[in-house]
Amino acid sequence: MSITENYQKIREEIPEDILVIVASKTRTPEEIVEVIEAGATDLGENYVQEAEKMKQELGEKADTVRWHMIGHLQKNKINKALPVFDVIQTIDSLEKAQAIDKRAERADKSVIPVLVEINIGSEDSKAGVKPEEHEPFEEYMEKLIRDISRLEHLRVEGLMTMGPRFGNPEDSRAYFRRTREIFEKIRGLNMLNVDMKYLSMGMTNSYRVAIEEGSNMVRIGTAIFGPR
Repeated sequence: MSITENYQKIREEIPEDILVIVASKTRTPEEIVEVIEAGATDLGENYVQEAEKMKQELGEKADTVRWHMIGHLQKNKINKALPVFDVIQTIDSLEKAQAIDKRAERADKSVIPVLVEINIGSEDSKAGVKPEEHEPFEEYMEKLIRDISRLEHLRVEGLMTMGPRFGNPEDSRAYFRRTREIFEKIRGLNMLNVDMKYLSMGMTNSYRVAIEEGSNMVRIGTAIFGPR
């Protein structure tokens, strides 16, 4: 099937209130144009330079969608990232949040929506806040988000997790469930300057299980574009 058919099939399958982020890493401008014209509203990129180049090549078409940073954001790339991305999904420390806040002021960005990334499997190969390093974890996350919420130019809008990657998506269920429990607990605190709207979890292999466990934002690439 074509990119258009794949996207529309997924969009018909997934309830309307769940946001589909099209993971566009390494895709061509032609592929991105096709998925935008098929109805995509949000694109996710892993690397600042790739996203910057893609936006330049797309021209005005780039302004018709929201751009999400879904890869690890290095501090030395923050200045370049701010003009490119509308949402940063990978905040994993107060220090990084403070660095973005400081640069946002210089870049004349009033408010940047961000998600806090949890490395729910505490995997060494992945970024994100690791539960095993911060016990009791729920208390740590509450303090982290409360501290970020005091920054002038950032607004916390939810949590993001990759979750361990298994061949069988059922193996991810417990990790997604725990992330949702943390999300619900923080949302219930009704913190100032925190709007816990989004629980971003689930990719091509696991988005169905993630949605069953409460995800309302999924990041899908291969199921739309086909294998790289």
